[in-house]
Amino acid sequence: MQDFGTQAAVFVGLTALVAVLTWWKCRQAVHAKDASKEYFLAGGGLAWPYVAGSLLLTNISAEQIVGMNGAQALVVAWWEFGAVAGLLALAHVLVPLYYRYQCTTTTELLERRFGDAGIRSVVSVLFLLGYLFILLPVVLYTGAVFMKSMFNLPYSIVQISIAFAVAGFLYAAFGGLRAIAISDTYNGVGLLIMGLTVTWFAFKAIGFDLSGLPPERVALFGSNESDIPWHTLLTGMVFVHIFYWATNMVIVQRALAAGSVREAQKGIYAAAAFKIVLPFVVVVPGLIAYKLFGPVGDQAYGKLVAAVLPPWLSGAFAAVIFGAVLSTFNSTLNSASALYTCDLHVKYVNPKADMKRIGQWVAVIYTIVPVLMVPLFANARSIIDLLQKLNGLYSMPVLAIFLVAVIFGNKVLGVAARFGLVFGAALYAVFTFVWSPLHYIHLMFITLVATILFILGLSKILKRA
Repeated sequence: MQDFGTQAAVFVGLTALVAVLTWWKCRQAVHAKDASKEYFLAGGGLAWPYVAGSLLLTNISAEQIVGMNGAQALVVAWWEFGAVAGLLALAHVLVPLYYRYQCTTTTELLERRFGDAGIRSVVSVLFLLGYLFILLPVVLYTGAVFMKSMFNLPYSIVQISIAFAVAGFLYAAFGGLRAIAISDTYNGVGLLIMGLTVTWFAFKAIGFDLSGLPPERVALFGSNESDIPWHTLLTGMVFVHIFYWATNMVIVQRALAAGSVREAQKGIYAAAAFKIVLPFVVVVPGLIAYKLFGPVGDQAYGKLVAAVLPPWLSGAFAAVIFGAVLSTFNSTLNSASALYTCDLHVKYVNPKADMKRIGQWVAVIYTIVPVLMVPLFANARSIIDLLQKLNGLYSMPVLAIFLVAVIFGNKVLGVAARFGLVFGAALYAVFTFVWSPLHYIHLMFITLVATILFILGLSKILKRA
């Protein structure tokens, strides 16, 4: 009980320290006169270290730390290495366009390039639905499960989820993107330090000797039976990363909040460099856990931390995990607020609305609904599997629209892009639920190419009609 009290004190102290430092840094900042720009884009003045820190911590949550280590295979490091390609695409292709068109949301680029407001609205709705019913509930559920199992907390999954949700809401609704990005950076430094510390203690536990692991566990290029067969690196893998890192509002919003294209690019480059290091946090510990405990799956990281981390450090570790989950949650809240307010409410409901106030009400809804869904995830694993499959229904069709917008612009009809979205979603639904002849990453690539060709072909036909 004494150990738990010490751990709790360290956890509360570090969490409060991040909050105080964030508040102090926000007070020092020069705030934009435009309240909506201040709320959604941190006044357009984020320095590159905060862009990099927020990019990384928004990406990393308990789901990734547990899930990637749970694979207990080196091949999943491609999810980190491949992110570099997505970040470079963001830095060199999309960010210059977002800034040229002065975009507040990623979807605004579609309206500007196609000259069609409808495609912007449709894609925004898809992102909003994905955040509300897939991303946010999964973040709360996996974060709560991890904290409860790791530290044997005397609270239910729902109660822990509520704590995450309330803390995330306070950052997102009252601090805006500036507070989120600053707290992300502090928590990101802590997560990197603590994650590498866990890996160090784990290596000490095995005498710095990884020999004896099955060859398929330490192979960087996977066989046909692995989670990531080597040939998928030549097809869909890079495009999965481009969708996530270059078009997803939750990620790109940080780059949009920098003071200039160059400042945004510096932050993106820094994030890409850290991605090369992160396998030591999210992959290597899983291999060490295999040597210590065997094939324990998603329990790998929890068992490893419990076995190797000194008790006096566990409170600090809890604080950085809390920060990682909090980051993904509050970042998504702010991005959802921006998408709804800028892309839908101001356009179709009230052009003169108080954008910050509307964004705060959206944050309320996006806090309550995911919490209410947490019991569904706890009681039915099949729902998680189903929703994760549904998440793939729009990623490649949406990426196809962005690629067509970037390459062809208003030479392609917006109505063709809208029909292409339906076509791509239907095609991937067939691949997912009816007929799966290849690995799903290959099928995502096929969906992407087919959707692009469909949009271009339909646009040409409609122009001739």
